[in-house]
Amino acid sequence: MRSRAGLVLLAFAVFFAALAPLLRWYAFPRLAKIPAGQYKAVVLEAKPATLLDYTTLTAKEVEKITIVQTIKGNVEESEKIERTAGRDVVVWDTLSYIQGPDGKMISQIPERYIFDAHTQAPVNATGEMVDGDPVRREGIEFKWPFLTQKRDYAYFDAQTRTTAPIHYRGTRTFRGLETYYFEQTIPWTKVSMPKRMPIAGLTSEQIAATGITRWYTTRRMFWVDPVTGAPVRGEEVHKEELRNGKKMGLPQDTVTAFAGHVKMREDYLADTVELVKSQRVLILMLTSYLPWGFLGLGVGLLALALWLEARARRPGEPPAPAPAALTPA
Repeated sequence: MRSRAGLVLLAFAVFFAALAPLLRWYAFPRLAKIPAGQYKAVVLEAKPATLLDYTTLTAKEVEKITIVQTIKGNVEESEKIERTAGRDVVVWDTLSYIQGPDGKMISQIPERYIFDAHTQAPVNATGEMVDGDPVRREGIEFKWPFLTQKRDYAYFDAQTRTTAPIHYRGTRTFRGLETYYFEQTIPWTKVSMPKRMPIAGLTSEQIAATGITRWYTTRRMFWVDPVTGAPVRGEEVHKEELRNGKKMGLPQDTVTAFAGHVKMREDYLADTVELVKSQRVLILMLTSYLPWGFLGLGVGLLALALWLEARARRPGEPPAPAPAALTPA
């Protein structure tokens, strides 16, 4: 190129054009991650619901059941696991606290969920558990990966301690956000009794010793923001039964322990949507806004450089003709 300005513009064009894919395919997978110390609380309700009265072992309808679900990042444990795993790891200590309409505890289920901070894939390590029982998770739980795809995912069910597909059912708009709708049905499955029971002194081992078994089924639904992978809405049509009741002299062999349509409470829905809307901008900056912007800038600079070069090569104005020589008269 003859124009020095054209050479400078060409260099910047190559720089920005090369930066665009590097930002999307190299920087984004390394920069986007879940913070290790995150804390979140969500309140869910089932209104109305059917609940077992453990004093009489009969089911009755109640106004509502409340489930308070807390997620607390364990920074100390994540750093400990990272030293051996060789990657960024997040450890979530979660608690699902179920209480009746009177505010008294029905049961509480603690979990420890260990996963990759970038991909959200499970990391199997010591301490992974559900209600004190060691587990080895396969598939996601609580959160989908960044840039969620329109496909089925493997989802871990904490009640059965097993993994099953959760199916992509299409795109749905929820409060201004385009979300991916996922649904999973767990058929009737025999599950363990919760370690914490609503009656003081009553243990799950004592109930199991009578021959009574606990069975569970659910249909869970999630509306997931595909950019952040965060569910903005979650519901479950949940049912639990105690079976073999006649072994304790009950008139019924099967009694409902809990049944209800569990939904996120309205105020937590609003807060979740606002939080996701703010976080998705950061992801889009790395995956869309900046890469496409840099690519467009590179193309524009290249066009300007070529224009300057073409102008430098354009022939100039023809020289003025020399004055004719004067001849003596």
